[in-house]
Amino acid sequence: MTAAPPARTRTRFAPSPTGFIHLGNIRSALYPWAFARSTGGDFILRIEDTDLERSTQAAVDVILEGMAWLGLDHDEGPYYQMQRMDRYKAVLADLQAAGQVYPCYMSVAELDALRERQMAAKQKPRYDGTWRPEPGKTLPPVPAGVQPVLRFRNPQGGVVAWDDKVKGRIEISNDELDDLVIARPDGTPTYNFCVVVDDIDMAITHVIRGDDHVNNTPRQINIFRALGQEPPIYAHLPTVLNEQGEKMSKRNGAKPVTQYRDEGFLPDAMVNYLARLGWSHGDDEIFSREQFLEWFNLDHLGRSAAQFDEAKLRWVNAQHLKAMDDAALVPLVAGQLARRGVTADARLPAICGLFKDRCDTTVALADWAQAFYAEVSPTAEDLAKHVTEAVKPAIATLADKLADVEWTAAAIGAALKDTLAAHQLKMPQLAMPVRVLVLGTPQTPSLDAVLALVEREKVIQRLRLA
Repeated sequence: MTAAPPARTRTRFAPSPTGFIHLGNIRSALYPWAFARSTGGDFILRIEDTDLERSTQAAVDVILEGMAWLGLDHDEGPYYQMQRMDRYKAVLADLQAAGQVYPCYMSVAELDALRERQMAAKQKPRYDGTWRPEPGKTLPPVPAGVQPVLRFRNPQGGVVAWDDKVKGRIEISNDELDDLVIARPDGTPTYNFCVVVDDIDMAITHVIRGDDHVNNTPRQINIFRALGQEPPIYAHLPTVLNEQGEKMSKRNGAKPVTQYRDEGFLPDAMVNYLARLGWSHGDDEIFSREQFLEWFNLDHLGRSAAQFDEAKLRWVNAQHLKAMDDAALVPLVAGQLARRGVTADARLPAICGLFKDRCDTTVALADWAQAFYAEVSPTAEDLAKHVTEAVKPAIATLADKLADVEWTAAAIGAALKDTLAAHQLKMPQLAMPVRVLVLGTPQTPSLDAVLALVEREKVIQRLRLA
């Protein structure tokens, strides 16, 4: 007999749209996406929007925009849990008919009182099974006018165990788990139940998610088994901490992922950086998306919390920016300029090529490019320091020479050398004031190459201001 072929990998990202998705959240999308892509499987997007009070369309939009920007494409979805309520209720009815679910009429006040008694007795607060039907047990009389919750009849005795791909073997005693509420009094099912039905219906093989879900996992495994299904393989990722060492969250100042796009970060650099927040391939720091997918597996996921570091992110982004083709940078930088009301032209590829080694974001690159398209305002300090009375005659000579040379870097370079010789100056003595006048800063790449990209009239006009 030949062994059955392994099931096609199916992973999912299932965010809750109750706040704007940040880098800690999106890393929980990156790994299941990468695992599906690296194994030739499917990646499913599911929006867990059952928290009606806190879920917003704006948060959904940031999820979809952020994933599209990062290139985390999904094969199916987005599915919305609120659109699947009929399915959940049908499964609930089947479980109730099979005796796996029962109504519980205990009021919130009764539950609170029970918890207080348990805590006073130094016991773990938990539901005590008052309404759980058992052979020979007499249940309390049903109170009038009370809508019950539905509770899942959790197995008693034994353990729930799984081999987590990050944390290793985890075992939880069933006696630690009380009978979970899986439908509210109005009949709407709760999170842990919906997740299991979704994972079964969507044939999810691997659940790769944050380790804040570890406590939910044994409950979900028991629901899987009650439904006659084996649970998927789990990998619970350690938390992403912010720079202060706290869990990354909107409350702790985490930015929506789309803000990084607006601040000039590159999607491939973000994928590179996020990949290293909890996974590694030897000592490799900088890699392409293709290399990441070629190398990625679940065996090299880290076990300890990863800490976000914006300086490191900027360094990674700078490496990708330097390696990028000038033509590919043009639309990104043109977009940044357009937001400022500046329209670029055919010089932009050469400007990108000249300045990209000095920049860590496309915003920084646009700052340089803007000097070629808009008026510049040198600081009084730079003017006083560099545009001195001693150098003004040489600046005037250079302006005259540039009026009728061929407008190329080579010809401009020759005019600079002639001017230096005529006034017995060294290059920095002339180059720095020229840079300040023409581009508003004393530091730029090679001056002849820079001037060749500024319109001749503008160069001469700015030099004459000296």
